[in-house]
Amino acid sequence: MKISEVARRVDLPISTIRYYEQIGIITDEYVVRDQNNYRVYTPDIIHHLSVVKHCLAVGFSIRDIQVMISMNGIPKDEHVNLIQNKIAEIEAAQQKLEESKQNLYDILESDMICEKGFGKI
Repeated sequence: MKISEVARRVDLPISTIRYYEQIGIITDEYVVRDQNNYRVYTPDIIHHLSVVKHCLAVGFSIRDIQVMISMNGIPKDEHVNLIQNKIAEIEAAQQKLEESKQNLYDILESDMICEKGFGKI
C-alpha cells in the first residue's frame, strides 16, 4: 500500500511516517520499492505503527522505541522490566503533581495576596 493509505489507516501525517523511516522506527522489512522506485508498504506496517503509537501514548519516548526495535525481540523479563520502570516513572510524576497541587491549595488557604506586588506584604 502507498504511504497515503498507511497514513490514513493509522491516522498519522505522511511526514511522520517518513520521519519514522528515516530514524529506523519503520525498518526495511515493512517497505519495498516498486518498479518506479516508489515506496510500497507491507500490510504488517499497520500493526507495527499501531504499536508505536500505543507505546508513545503510554509514555515511551521515540528513543525508547528505537532501542526496543533495534533489539529485534525482547525477552519477557526485560519486557516486564521496561514496563515496570515506565510505571515507576509515571507514579513519580503523579506524586510530584500531587505535591504541586497540594502546595497550590496551601497557597489558597493562606489567603496570600499580591495586590501590592508579587511577594510584598
